[in-house]
Amino acid sequence: MLRGKRVLVTGGTGSFAHAFVERAIQEDPDRLVIFSRDEQKQDAMQREFSHPSLRWFIGDVRDQSRLEMAMRGIEIVVHAAALKIIPSCEYNPFEAVSTNVHGAENVIRSSIRAGVGRIVALSTDKACQPLNLYGATKLAAEKLFAAARNVVGGGSPLFTVVRYGNVVGSRGSVVPLYRALIAENKPLPITDTLMTRFWITLEQAVDLVYLALEKGQGSDVIIPKIPSMNIVELAKAMGGDDYPIEIVGIRPGEKIYETLMTEDESRMSAEGASVFVLHPDYQNAMPAHSYNSRDNHQWLTREQLRAMI
Repeated sequence: MLRGKRVLVTGGTGSFAHAFVERAIQEDPDRLVIFSRDEQKQDAMQREFSHPSLRWFIGDVRDQSRLEMAMRGIEIVVHAAALKIIPSCEYNPFEAVSTNVHGAENVIRSSIRAGVGRIVALSTDKACQPLNLYGATKLAAEKLFAAARNVVGGGSPLFTVVRYGNVVGSRGSVVPLYRALIAENKPLPITDTLMTRFWITLEQAVDLVYLALEKGQGSDVIIPKIPSMNIVELAKAMGGDDYPIEIVGIRPGEKIYETLMTEDESRMSAEGASVFVLHPDYQNAMPAHSYNSRDNHQWLTREQLRAMI
């Protein structure tokens, strides 16, 4: 799909971008621009990946002029840049809004001016009925991408959003934390024994972005059908039945379970074998239903969790 294409990835040194770049360079794109603000991570990534298409741009999505420079001649944009650690966003709300909302706006404006053909933006289940600021900023970003078609009048770029759950082993997530604590023989913190989450691997996240690049219609949100996991089962899968756990209570802005699609959203959805697709033009006559990690019919066993991590 990307052979001979000119592609830019914002948040280009993050966990998702690593997985995306690893696959993309196998297809010999004409240009693959890594756009991020951390020079140390870019330097480390340059030593990891070697391909003639790769270009390295230091820049921040808050800086529209730098985005426009990086997007010259680009055909496809994957927007993965975000501030996403919930307590950090709660404590630094202006910074979260600047990156996640205004940054999304800058990506939209820059892509229009640069003549980009297609954009896929990454979102999260936290954007669905948001309780925390991170989720609220990602919901706002989703709305910006959905409304961008009003600016381009049905032309290009085509703006598609992918909304998925927690990524196994991503930077700042629970798996690296538990690994570090187990190595130090420290108890594993659990906020609530009833807590559940949708889980997706990095490879599945990349698959979803590829699907969006191929099938996205513009102003749509693509939601994968993925399994749920219980946090206690994860702790036992990693540490064993007898490993000590510690109930620490729910953090500010945290939910017991997450939702990927609300009942109201389901009224404007289409269902495929592996995804739901939300679109403002859809009218669904089926009964409304919520798609959440508590009532999900797909659950990961302890053995499956071990295999995934």
